[in-house]
Amino acid sequence: MSRLVKKIKITTILELVTGLHIGGSSDNVEIGGIDTPVIKIATKNNQPYIPGSSIKGKMRCLLEQIAGRTAEVGGGKLKEGQKRTIEQQRINNLFGYSEDNLPSKIIVRDAYLQEKSVATLLSCDNLDMPYTEAKMENVIDRVKGTAESPRTIERIPAGVFFDVEFVINVWDNDGDGTSLITLLENGIKALENDYLGGSGSRGYGQIKFGALEKEEIPFDKYFENEK
Repeated sequence: MSRLVKKIKITTILELVTGLHIGGSSDNVEIGGIDTPVIKIATKNNQPYIPGSSIKGKMRCLLEQIAGRTAEVGGGKLKEGQKRTIEQQRINNLFGYSEDNLPSKIIVRDAYLQEKSVATLLSCDNLDMPYTEAKMENVIDRVKGTAESPRTIERIPAGVFFDVEFVINVWDNDGDGTSLITLLENGIKALENDYLGGSGSRGYGQIKFGALEKEEIPFDKYFENEK
């Protein structure tokens, strides 16, 4: 039976280089107000945050694209005679894969604003709302050369910082966990050179991670007192 050997907690800082939009509920949006709000935490005075699922999902997607994963080979059941590459197997091993009953070995926590950034945003007189800005967007009619379908998108402005935490579960068939960390680092590099959230092709969602701080939490002495 496989055994959980240790956890590796990895903390870092995420900086917004450009404005970020990760959509939230628009049920309470008023006419003339924001058309597409960002996701917020009700218990923290409606502060915006970055869901861990957004970071994890985008990293996995990019790694799968780099590994050449197709729907048939990586994201679905294998066809007769097909095999997954080593790279695809490594991605499944870290992120999990339900078709093979592989649980995820990585936990990505929701990322919250640093207190310093909270203070910066609250003291800023140029924001349209507490913590966020409103950006007008439209669709260009390329034949007429006119702007149509105007809409207002809420964004977290550039220059703020979020605390990010990853936790990697290392099992006895994962060695010391180095390969899992390397894959995570590759995913972070790929994400820094892509974008997070929506409207990335319009300049939104460029991010930058700080240095990774690692802490090992071993389980080898958990049951010593029971012997």
